[in-house]
Amino acid sequence: MRLTGAEAIVKTLENLGVTHTFGMPGGAILPTFDPLMDSKIRHILIRHEQGAGHAAEGYAISTGETGCAIVTSGPGATNTLTALADAHLDSVPIVIISGQVGTNFIGTDAFQEADIIGASMPISKHGFIVRDAKDIPARIVEAFHLARSGRPGPVLVDITKSAQNEEFDFSWPPQLDLPGYTPVYAPKEEEIEAAVELIVNAKKPVLYVGGGLIRAKASEELKELVALTDFPVVTTLPARGAFPDTDPHHLGMPGMHGTVPAVGALQKADLLISLGARFDDRVTGDLGSFAPEAKVVHIDIDAAELSKLRFADVPVHADLKPALQAICKALPTALEKNQKRDLAPWWNVLNRLKEAYPAGWEEPSDGMLAPQHVIRRISDLTGPNAIYVTGVGQHQMWAAQHIDFANPGSFITSAGLGTMGYCIPAAMGAKLGKPDTPVWAIDGDGSFQMTNQELATCVVNNIPIKIALINNSVLGMVRQWQTLFYNQRYSNTVLATEEQEVPNFIKLAEAYGIEGRRVYTETEVEDAIQWALSVNDRPVFIDFRVSKDAQVWPMVAAGVSNDAIQYARGIAPVWEEEI
Repeated sequence: MRLTGAEAIVKTLENLGVTHTFGMPGGAILPTFDPLMDSKIRHILIRHEQGAGHAAEGYAISTGETGCAIVTSGPGATNTLTALADAHLDSVPIVIISGQVGTNFIGTDAFQEADIIGASMPISKHGFIVRDAKDIPARIVEAFHLARSGRPGPVLVDITKSAQNEEFDFSWPPQLDLPGYTPVYAPKEEEIEAAVELIVNAKKPVLYVGGGLIRAKASEELKELVALTDFPVVTTLPARGAFPDTDPHHLGMPGMHGTVPAVGALQKADLLISLGARFDDRVTGDLGSFAPEAKVVHIDIDAAELSKLRFADVPVHADLKPALQAICKALPTALEKNQKRDLAPWWNVLNRLKEAYPAGWEEPSDGMLAPQHVIRRISDLTGPNAIYVTGVGQHQMWAAQHIDFANPGSFITSAGLGTMGYCIPAAMGAKLGKPDTPVWAIDGDGSFQMTNQELATCVVNNIPIKIALINNSVLGMVRQWQTLFYNQRYSNTVLATEEQEVPNFIKLAEAYGIEGRRVYTETEVEDAIQWALSVNDRPVFIDFRVSKDAQVWPMVAAGVSNDAIQYARGIAPVWEEEI
């Protein structure tokens, strides 16, 4: 079959089963957008290429498939760098296809030329530049294979305009060429035996669950492990939903804004079983004082993570799904042999912490809404069978704390990179991936204004997300730090005032053709949420006016020991006597 390189791009994506792409045309990718018009692939014309990358991420996380974006050269490609870095830190499988100037123009500073491969190399899993049409199918197939195998991540394929215009004899499937790339999936038997030995002898264990467990689709195996061991579970920010919040084994989220039981359990543990977690600084605080008495079983598909930050007494280099299956298979016999195991004293301590330090908040003194109350009611009225997407800031932490999660992939957020502007495009991608599932985009007014142009994309393409703007008129998380650590010197964190409300978010939503409501009081909250839940054929927008003085608690200040956690401002928990 004789095809142009551009036709081969589209044909290859179709053969890979791609159903949605996100992006924007431009000169260097224009040849590809012509055959894309006749394709069964639904292309979503975004308003900014960063949004295309985040939409691909939201699609990938909600579906468990690989997201895809198509953009032009130069600024079109460089605008995706933030999304590439975001996907890289959170191990999200996306492929970005960028156009490039003609092969003969590379290195000449041609119009809209940029070395996007060089720029993206440190923040992506891999990158290809394609100068010859005949190489296009193999490179794209390799990109998708790399993105979703091993530790998932973003891959960039940069294709010159001349290669897109060139004709060649297309054949399927292409021959792949990835020498040295051999991801390990199955665990070694001796690693499993060593892990099981520590598990059956632990007196104060904790299952420390990271986002890698969701990428491995191993939530059912986690539930089986908990049923066998009676171990407590903590789920990190990207792992929210990996284990049901309603299960009494779940202690909540650990780390800087984690629950007291979760943080305390890690600090007092004698065994940490790290499942696809990477001992991130937001979880560990001061690394040297983190879980000082604990031995570590670390299971990860990325060998580079094992003992990178915390020495692993038992490193298990494997995919979490087969590794947990192997552990669960070996445990019944090992537990039967061990008659001394008694976790009752440990659970007594943890249950007292859960009772003494429940999730809660202080009511604002300025008469404005408590943002935690708003998010709590969204969760209560919507239920766990929805997808919740956030931007980055205080609202992100409140969502992680006060929404009840039950399903993997139900919480979509920028964890490692902390990307403001992530919410709206990621929610858009999630809704396209799961069209029958309610999708809430819970955003802050600072984060929202970085990518709110994608509201146009939602309207034009009839993507009915529900937008809850947690609007405190300030950069809330930065203001909280200024309150606590900078003597209330609020340098450049005020976004709007009563005298100068810029923008009027309801008018902004209406300008995009979206019906909106503004909510000031608790009596209006439930009615507004019920209204949003009743509308499923178009986007809706609610501007919740919340207190600028509301803060995120509990909190561990950056760089200090988790032992210094404060349950609320000026209130430190009283740790139970060690057992």
